[in-house]
Amino acid sequence: MKYSGIYSLNPSVKSIIDDTAYDADGNVVEYDNNAAVAEGKLIALRKERNSLLALTDWWASSDLTMTDAQTAYRQALRDITDTYNSLDDVVWPTKPE
Repeated sequence: MKYSGIYSLNPSVKSIIDDTAYDADGNVVEYDNNAAVAEGKLIALRKERNSLLALTDWWASSDLTMTDAQTAYRQALRDITDTYNSLDDVVWPTKPE
């Protein structure tokens, strides 16, 4: 989503038309485009990370015991935003068999 960073950083923004953000009353809302782009990239990274975690949620079922490799993989996914800020440069951990 092109504008997800703007909405995330500026909760008062209700619409965006031609890169101009507006609040509920139609007033223009100023925003830092660089910060909005960075936030949008981080949102995309989190979305992909959450999808990868969801694919392995079954590993954590109460009737299963995760291997050390599975536990480490899931932790590395949860920690990915400590190291990376976007999908542009992320190096994903290797999913164990």
